Amino acid sequence: MEKTRRNYRTQTYIDGNTVRKLEAAPDYRREQEEKQREEIRQRNRRMAQKNQEKSAHMDLGYVAFLSVSLLVMCVAAVLYIRLQSGITTHLKTISALESQVAELKADNDAAEKRIETAVDLATIKDIAMNQLGMSYAGPDQIIHYTVDKEDYMNQFEDIPNK
Repeated sequence: MEKTRRNYRTQTYIDGNTVRKLEAAPDYRREQEEKQREEIRQRNRRMAQKNQEKSAHMDLGYVAFLSVSLLVMCVAAVLYIRLQSGITTHLKTISALESQVAELKADNDAAEKRIETAVDLATIKDIAMNQLGMSYAGPDQIIHYTVDKEDYMNQFEDIPNK
């Protein structure tokens, strides 16, 4: 087993009225830090006083400039809000119109389907041929004509009969 070494300090105690008061050694670092803190506080106080003096001496031109700047900013904010509200209103109107167009297209498609299913071409052919006496055109009744390579044709006279 190894013995551990301990250093013990021996102190003597003195009882009674002859006890001396211990004087702490001066801590130079603490004193320097306190001095620096005090200097910083004084510097901040001086700067605050200068700022207070500057703010106390605002001239009429500076106040007028600030007032005009504030007025311009308020007008710009009001115009911006107005513009945003107008855009929102127009978007709502567009949305409502788009939904109306979609509804009308759906109605038109439904009506077209209803008409297509209501008309039976075979029934129409039967009625036309049997009840109304209609017949298909013969080869001698068909007239062919040619168009030149123009985009359009002007008709100045009636189409001739054969």
